[in-house]
Amino acid sequence: MKLTFLGTNGWYDNKIGNTVCALLESEKYYIIFDAGNGIYKLPTRIKSKKPIFLFLSHLHLDHIFGFHIFPKFKFKNEINISCPKGLKKNLMKVIDHPYAMPFREMKLNVKIKELSKDCREIPFPSEYKKLYHIDPSFGYRITLDGKTVAYCSDTGVSRNSIRLARNADILIHECAAAPKFVSGKWGHSNPEEAAGIAKKAQCKKLFLTHFAANKYTAGKDRRRAEKVARIIFKNTFAAKDDMVVDI
Repeated sequence: MKLTFLGTNGWYDNKIGNTVCALLESEKYYIIFDAGNGIYKLPTRIKSKKPIFLFLSHLHLDHIFGFHIFPKFKFKNEINISCPKGLKKNLMKVIDHPYAMPFREMKLNVKIKELSKDCREIPFPSEYKKLYHIDPSFGYRITLDGKTVAYCSDTGVSRNSIRLARNADILIHECAAAPKFVSGKWGHSNPEEAAGIAKKAQCKKLFLTHFAANKYTAGKDRRRAEKVARIIFKNTFAAKDDMVVDI
């Protein structure tokens, strides 16, 4: 299985990153986490007609900006957009006139489903849990090709993050806050907090992503976050746009 970071910023794009989007390619499926502006790179990565499953964490705009890019896509793949119950109605208000071209007018095979508690709509082992954020945000855990990946963005420190990441091969966790900064009610994490989650969950590797664009303005800022996190959890890596990881 292969993991590609298409976008690693939070809030807005800057010179080192697009807003958040991650792509997993397994033997039978493409899996996408969030639809920030980094999703525009999909045509360079989708090379077969395997079904696509797109999981949304929440509806803050930096996680759904990319839907207005969909009209440029010419995929023949089945595209399954999945979100927890309660999000679909508001999503459909944004992906419609006068804000964006609605899916029904695109030449794409798009299906949008709200997930049941047991994720029976998904053809591979999956689960989701609510995280700690100012608006409802959800993390995911999926298992494919004998590997488990957890995705947690946006969130502050949450017991559910630990549950989702328990013994995972990869934890992809947000790092919007700068080292030592505590975001409080907004529900974001600094590198120390993300590393603490990875350590408690006993996962194998941690990839930091969703770096706030106003706090992480250069590669050196991300490298500092990585260094700080590694004091707590050695196998920490600061993700960057277009990074490819073999799992």
